[in-house]
Amino acid sequence: MLSAYKGRIISILRLKNTKNMKINKIVKTALVSCVIFGLATPALAVDIGLNYAAQVGLASGELRSSAVGVIQSLLGVLGILALIIVLIGGFRWMTAGGNEEKVADARKTLQAAVIGLLIILASYGIALYVFTIIEGATGQGAVV
Repeated sequence: MLSAYKGRIISILRLKNTKNMKINKIVKTALVSCVIFGLATPALAVDIGLNYAAQVGLASGELRSSAVGVIQSLLGVLGILALIIVLIGGFRWMTAGGNEEKVADARKTLQAAVIGLLIILASYGIALYVFTIIEGATGQGAVV
């Protein structure tokens, strides 16, 4: 039964006259809406009450330790993105086939990725230094 509808929908999507163009738009809009609402439905079940922060452990720690966790997580994600960009640049270089323009583009991508990685490492060092200074000033236990 589903295959009959699938074939009919595909045939409707392929027709190009004005009457079928309206049907085409309606069908495409309906399909996109079903996909969007189908993906958004599980998110509606999340409890965002007053006790949600305590349930996930946000209210149990210090603000500094939460900030360190957030900063380390963000820098970790940025490091993964830099690694992906390095891999993309390497793939472009390997598939350039001797074309100088493609090699130059790949080299620019790799240079940008390395510069980004250096910035990420420098920001991690600065954050580590700042939180170490804060720890020394307050005299409390290690945060980082």
